[in-house]
Amino acid sequence: MDQAELKIRTKQFALRILKLTAALPPTPEARAIRNQLSRSGTSVGANYRAVCRARSKAEFISKIGIVIEEADESCFWMELIIEGGMLPEEKVSALLHEANELTAIMTASRKTAQDHQQGHC
Repeated sequence: MDQAELKIRTKQFALRILKLTAALPPTPEARAIRNQLSRSGTSVGANYRAVCRARSKAEFISKIGIVIEEADESCFWMELIIEGGMLPEEKVSALLHEANELTAIMTASRKTAQDHQQGHC
C-alpha cells in the first residue's frame, strides 16, 4: 500500500469515525467517548499527512509514532463503546478492525524505518 492509498484510507477512517460517533446515544458517558473518539480517530489521518511531509527519517519515525498512538487510542474508545453497550458490536466491529489494521500497518512502517535508520536491511 503506497502513501497516496494510505492518505485516502486514513481520511475514510476519519469520516467513518465521525459517522460512528454521531450514532452514539445522548448520554453523558457516550458524550465523553464521542469527544475522545472524534479527536483520536480524525487525528490518525491528519497526523499521517504530517508523516508524509517528514523531512528526515527521525522526523518520520517520531510522527508515525503519533499516528500509532491515535489509532490505538481509537481502538480503546471503540472497545468501550462495545463493552459498555452503547452501540451493538456489529455496528462497531468493522471500524475497530480497520483501526487495528491501521495500527499494525503504521507499526510495521515505523519498524522498517527504524531498521533502515540503524543500517539493518
